[in-house]
Amino acid sequence: MISVHNEPQPTELGDVRMANRAVVLRHVRVHAPCSRADIAAHTGLNKATVSSLVTELIEGRLVRETGLTEHRIGRPATMLVLDGEPYAALGMEIGGDELTVVAIDLAGTRLLTWRRAFAAPAAAPGDTVRALAALARRALNRVTGQGRTVLGLTVGVPGLVDAAGRVELSTALRWRGVDLAGELRAALGDPEYVVGVDNEANLAALAEHRHGAYAGTGHLVHLTGGTGVGAGIICAGRLLRGGRGLAGELGHLPLAAEGPRCACGRLGCVEAWVGLPAVIARVLPDTVADGPVTDFLPELDRVETLARQGDPAVLAQLAGIGRHLGHAVSMVANLVDPEVVVVGGHFATLGAWLLPTARQELADRAVGGCRLAASVLGAQATALGGATAALAAIESGRLPAR
Repeated sequence: MISVHNEPQPTELGDVRMANRAVVLRHVRVHAPCSRADIAAHTGLNKATVSSLVTELIEGRLVRETGLTEHRIGRPATMLVLDGEPYAALGMEIGGDELTVVAIDLAGTRLLTWRRAFAAPAAAPGDTVRALAALARRALNRVTGQGRTVLGLTVGVPGLVDAAGRVELSTALRWRGVDLAGELRAALGDPEYVVGVDNEANLAALAEHRHGAYAGTGHLVHLTGGTGVGAGIICAGRLLRGGRGLAGELGHLPLAAEGPRCACGRLGCVEAWVGLPAVIARVLPDTVADGPVTDFLPELDRVETLARQGDPAVLAQLAGIGRHLGHAVSMVANLVDPEVVVVGGHFATLGAWLLPTARQELADRAVGGCRLAASVLGAQATALGGATAALAAIESGRLPAR
C-alpha cells in the first residue's frame, strides 16, 4: 500500500503559525483587554493554539497579562493587552522645509516627535541623506538609551518610490533616481533593522487608518498638503499601491487644459493649483516677488492669521483654491469610491476656509456620497505612518530578535 503524505512541509507550518500569530496580535491590538477565550471565540482558532501563540507573544514581550476580570459568566479570565515596551519603531519625513522624526512603541504610543528646519529642495541629495541620518541617530540614541530595540525605520518622500526604496522622481525635491534607502542604510552603518522608503501619501494614509479620526475605515484616502500633493489610498483595509507601487500620484493630473505651470513642466496640474507653493503665490504675491520661498511655515502662519482676521482678498483666494481642491477630490472619489477623503498638511491648517467650497465642488462633481474632512494628526502624519509601517514585520507575525 502506498501512502500519500499531504502534510505541510516545515516552512509551510511555520508560515501558518506566523499567520496565526499575526491574527492573535491584531485581535489584541484592536480588542484589548481581552482573554484567550475571547481570542479563540472571535478568530476561529482553537483554544490550545491560542494558548500556545499567546505564550510566545508574552515571551517575546509583545503581549502582557493585566490581571483578572470578574465581569463575565463563569471563572474569571486573565486579560491580555499589548506590551511592546522593549521596542520602538521610527518614521521620518522629508518635507519642503523640514525633516521630521517620530518614534512609537508597539501600541502606537508616541515616544518622541522631533522636527528640524531643512530646505531639502535647495539641497543636494547627499546633503539631505546626511541631515536625515543625523536626525535619525539622535532619535535612535534616545530610544535605545531607554533600553528599547528598534524594529525598523521608514522614510516618507514626496514623489515616486519603487519597492526597493529608490526615489524614481520627486519634482518637489528635484530628485531623479536617488537610492535613498541604500544611501541612508549606509549612512546609519548598515543596521540590523529594516530601513525603508515610501511615498509620503501612502504613509500618511497608513497613519490615518491606524491612528486618525476615521481609524479602521475600510475605504479611505489621505491627500497630502505641502510642496507636493499625493493620494494615499486604503481599499478594503489595505494600501493600494498599483502595479509598480506608484498609485495615487494625484498632484500631476490636470484639472484643466490650461492653467499655472507645474514644477513638472506641464500646465494645469493639481499641484500647480492647490500645492503649498501655489497657495502662497496666490494669497501672498508680495512674498514670492522677493524670490523663491524656502521656509513655508512662517508664510502659512501669515495666511492663517489673515484669514482669521477676515481679510476679504485672502478669503476670496482661499475659496477659489478650495474649489480646485474639491475638483481634485472629486476625481479621486469617482475613481476609487472612498467612504472618506482626509486632507492633511496646509489643507488641514486652512481647512476652515478651504473645505466649505471644496465640499460644495465635491458634491457637484462626485457621482456618489463621500465625506471630506481635515486630518487631526497634524504635520506628523507621514512620519507617524512611517513608524507604523516599520512595525509591519512584527504585525505580520514575526517574533522580534532581542
